[in-house]
Parts: sequence; structure tokens; C-alpha cells
Amino acid sequence: MTASPKWFRISLVGVLGLAVAGSTIALTRKPAELQFFDPIIDVKSTLGGLYVDKLSDEQLKKMQDGAINGMVEALGDPYTIYVPADKVREFNKDLTGEYVGIGASVNTRDGWLTIVSPLEDSPAYKAGIMADDRIIEIDGKSTQGLSVEECIDKLVGVAGTPVNIIIERKGEKIPMTLTRAAIKTRSVKGVHRQTDDAEKWDFTIDPVRRIGYIRLTQFTPGCAEEILNALITAGVNDPDPSKRLQGVILDLRDNGGGVLEEAIAIADMFLREGIIVSTRGRNFPERVARAQDKGTLPDIPMVLLINGSSASASEVLAGALVENNRAVAIGTRSYGKGSVQSVRKLPNGNGAELKVTEQGYYLPSGRSLTRKDTSAEWGVDPSKGFFVPMTDKELIDMYRVRRDLEIIRSADGKTATPEDWSNADWIMSYLKDPQLSAAVKAVQGKIDAGDWKPTGKEGVAGSQIAFDELSRARKLQQQLTREQIRVEKRIEALETASGDLAKAKPGDLWPEDADLSGGKMQITDKDGKVIATLEITGNNLQRWLLDADVRKPEGDAPKPVASNGAPASSTQNK
Repeated sequence: MTASPKWFRISLVGVLGLAVAGSTIALTRKPAELQFFDPIIDVKSTLGGLYVDKLSDEQLKKMQDGAINGMVEALGDPYTIYVPADKVREFNKDLTGEYVGIGASVNTRDGWLTIVSPLEDSPAYKAGIMADDRIIEIDGKSTQGLSVEECIDKLVGVAGTPVNIIIERKGEKIPMTLTRAAIKTRSVKGVHRQTDDAEKWDFTIDPVRRIGYIRLTQFTPGCAEEILNALITAGVNDPDPSKRLQGVILDLRDNGGGVLEEAIAIADMFLREGIIVSTRGRNFPERVARAQDKGTLPDIPMVLLINGSSASASEVLAGALVENNRAVAIGTRSYGKGSVQSVRKLPNGNGAELKVTEQGYYLPSGRSLTRKDTSAEWGVDPSKGFFVPMTDKELIDMYRVRRDLEIIRSADGKTATPEDWSNADWIMSYLKDPQLSAAVKAVQGKIDAGDWKPTGKEGVAGSQIAFDELSRARKLQQQLTREQIRVEKRIEALETASGDLAKAKPGDLWPEDADLSGGKMQITDKDGKVIATLEITGNNLQRWLLDADVRKPEGDAPKPVASNGAPASSTQNK
């Protein structure tokens, strides 16, 4: 990371008095970078001196944050964001999966803070806290009616410090003192938790054919090593052929990305050669990451699961493995986030940070991943014949089962369904996941017959995906059109009710009954020089100009309209 530049303010000095012979007196002009801030300083100074009420520290802070957010939002890039100092802790927790606390997933239920699940190797787990335990007090303060965020603020803190809580479990109140510790959320998950050790996952989804399953929820620091350990646990290098892994499914669905280097490291595990990804940026030389033969895992059949929430580093990994013919992708088209962000501390921000887009990702083929409003293609597509969409109901059912399997339960916390984790057919039925079922069938077919047999929709996936996206866009357009008609009817009714008051329409640029179709529009620069002459092809021009950077000069009344609807003085509208 390069250090941020320091800006030095240069004062404009007026020199009064007699000039010394032979000397040159010059007025130094401010650099453009500093002139940029002059209007902002003027606004702040004017409000500070003239606003009806004295500005509080809180108002000043909001003004400062608002000015910064305004600059950032003007870029039109949703991935460049300003993080105020008081939000940095939560931002970094989301970014790295690391924080200091007791290590538990929590929610509110019936007005009380309730444990969803303790996390692996955490103070909460070691203290015996269980799913569904109710935390009724934190350091002597009741949690009744508090929000999740307010409770979390009381539980997190400095590593090594104690926090006193009271747990309510089946009517019994249990006081506990936990010592806060650094927590790293594990992003590598398997099929289900092992029955003899709830902290560990079982990574085998078809015990007969020895097919492994790994779900990566986020590219956190160190996740590549976690993936490797999971594969070794599943038997990828087992010397006994009967126990050796024969195929693997890597689930990247709903993975929004994270650390790029981890995605490169994971791709390198499976590729002996070839480009993994390249990055380019205005202030950065092109960087090309290539696979190295050393340490490459056995070339077993591999499937990647992707969907519309697989983004950024997920797409880098999927694109690298698919375009190098190392894996088959199953599911739906990925999100299309092909930009690289870095997090930079602001030198004078009192702890605030700026996440800024600096580069773009490019697949081995050289194609950008980025999805724009004008893009007909973006992200990574499922392989041909493996496009497997899911309905909303199917997604809800799948997420419900997945959430239940993630909970660390006590020894007596048995599931209501009899478990048969040695039976691949039962597993598919229990997990309620059509995309995963298609992946398992695909790997089974590759192991049994040596070929990839389509287990999804036939045809070119990209065409089907584009059509589905078109259908959604048309549906949105219809919704917006209906809303526009509703608003127009409302305006018409209000104009009737307002009578003469509604006749004046200060926003109009010219009379509504003017027929502009076939006319011309000239664009001039500030000196009156014509720089463009445009032919007007319809009468919707005013609708778009009302939201553009134009305005009617003060006192400029609409021109009289001739009987044919055109302006009487000219056919050109400036």
C-alpha cells in the first residue's frame, strides 16, 4: 500500500509597501486541489456564523461526514465508501471475520437477547453456553427491550477483560463470568457437524464414492489453509485408495468475496499452470497471477456452485478454474463485481477509513467481470448444461436447513429427523438443495462414466440467463410505468383541486403543447459558440432535461407557440 499524499495549504499573501529595487514580488496562486475546498470552507464558515442556532459538536460532525459522503457518492461507485471512526470496528469485523467478544451468534426473541449458536473454540462454547439460552443480564444491566446492536456493544471489548452475564435456561438462572477473547469466524463449513465433536465439520457428502463438499462463506485471512485442511481431512491425499477423495464440490454461493490473495492461493491448489487473474488500475502496473505446479492437489473431478450473490473473489476463483478447464460451474450467473478495493486510514480522520476502488479484476480470458447498466454479459456463467435456477420457496427451504445444521447443539439437542449421513440419497433429500443435488449427480456421473453429463438446463446458459435478466428488467419497467401512471393521476386530481394555483408550473422549460418532433436543439459553450446541433425526434425531451444540469434563465418566459405547435420565432430550441 502506498502512503497517502500530504496536502500543504499555501497562503495567498498580499504584499503592501514599497518594492525593493531588483526584487520580484509575486502572488502565489492556490493549487487547484486546494481551491476545491474553498466553497466547502465557505459553507461551513457561513453556517457557523449565521445559522439561527449555534451549531453543536454533533451537528458539525454530521456536516463533516455528510460532505465526505457526498464526495464519495458522487463517484457513482457503490464499493468506494467512507467509514467513520465509530463504524470501523464493525466494518473490519465484516471484512476479516475477526473481533473481540464472547463468540456467539445472537438474536432477540420475545424481547430478550437469545443465543442462536455458540461459535467454535470461543469463550461462550467453553463456558457451556448453548443454543436457545437467554442472556437476561450483562454486567448487571437487563437485556429486556434492548436491540441486538446495544447488547453486542456490551459484550464486545478488550481481549482479556471479563464480562458478567446471567443465562436463563429452562427457567433456571445461571450466572457466568466470561473472559473476552479474539474471535475469528470460521468461513469453511462442511455438510453437517460431526456427532462426536460439534466443533468439527464432516466434509463428505457421498461416503460411497468419496465425494467431498466444502462451503466457503467468505475469503477471510487464512481461509486457503482452512480449505486445504478440510480437503486433507476428507482424504484428498490418503494413501489408502479406498479412503481417498474421488471428487469435490466447492460451494461459493452467497460468498461476497474478501481477500484476493486467498482466492489466488485456493485456485493455485487445483491448477498446475495458467493465468488465475490479472488486475489493472490507473495508478498500478498490471499484475498477473499465475498457477505454480508445486503443491498442486490431485486432479479429481471438481464442481463449483455459484449464484447471483457470489461476488468479487468468488468470481475470480470460479472464473480461474472454469476458464482453465479445471472445474464445472453449476447454479446461476454470479453477481459481477470485478473491482479491487483497498482500505486506507485517513491521516487526519481520527481513526476513519476509506475503502476505495483502485483496480479491476480480469479473468484468464482477459474479460472483465464487472456488471454495469450497459452490460449484456458479466460475472461467471454456469457451464453449458448446468444452469440450475432455484425458486424463492426452494431457497427458503434450503436456507432453513442450512441454518439448523450450523447450530452447535448440546449432547441432548437431537434433531427431529432421523439422520443417515452415510446415504447420499437421504442427504440430498434432507438438505432440500436442487443445485447441490445437481452438483453431486454431476460428480457421480464423472466418476462412474468418465464424462460430464448435464444435470441442469440444456442450451447456452448465457442466453437463458440474459433472457431471465431481461424478464426481470421488463417486470421492473412495468412496475415503474404503473407507478408513474398512478402518480400522474394523483397530480391531475390535485391540479383540479388546486384550481388557478396549479396553472403556474415553474419547472416547465416550454409550453406542454409545443410539438418539438422534427425540430433542432443547439448546444453552445459559455462564449456562445455552437458545439453541437441535435435533431429532436420526439416530444419527451423536457421530461429528461428537467433532471439534467440545465435551467431556464430568470425572467425567460416561454416563446409564443404558432398554430402548428412549433415556436413562432424559430424551429430551434436552445
